Amino acid sequence: MLINKGFSLFYGSDDEFSNHFPCTFMVNDICFNCGEQFLMYAKARLFKDIETAEKILEESRPWAQKALGREVKDFNEDIWNQKSQGIAEAGLWHKFDENILLMASLLDTEGTKIVEASPTDTIWGVGLSIDNPDIYDTKKWRGENRLGNALMRVRYKAISEKKERE
Repeated sequence: MLINKGFSLFYGSDDEFSNHFPCTFMVNDICFNCGEQFLMYAKARLFKDIETAEKILEESRPWAQKALGREVKDFNEDIWNQKSQGIAEAGLWHKFDENILLMASLLDTEGTKIVEASPTDTIWGVGLSIDNPDIYDTKKWRGENRLGNALMRVRYKAISEKKERE
């Protein structure tokens, strides 16, 4: 994570904001080993591909979970584009809410724009690397930053709930 110029930039499986970062959390009595496993499992379930969903649960490696997610039967990109953001946010909420140190890191980014600095991902990331000076100009982004946006919504929810408790 690099916090600079009002941005919290992350990239790579060793970054705790990455969907590939290893951490366990539960959703509906199912234990997930990372955000990618949850997202790909939910993708398979959305399209009623129970066989692939089970394979994703059995797979421990995030890159292999992602590969299985690309094989989901009856996949519809329009439906996925409509639903994936909410699904990602639900998984991220559980990931951070159930892991106090991860939540503390997320809250430490308050006041910044969270950005997945992936040079190759133009959907979940911004299509620019962490060392590209254009990353600080949102008009020059090549991607949607869906993961960063989902993280910011989870952060907002966490901050709101914290204020309600006080």
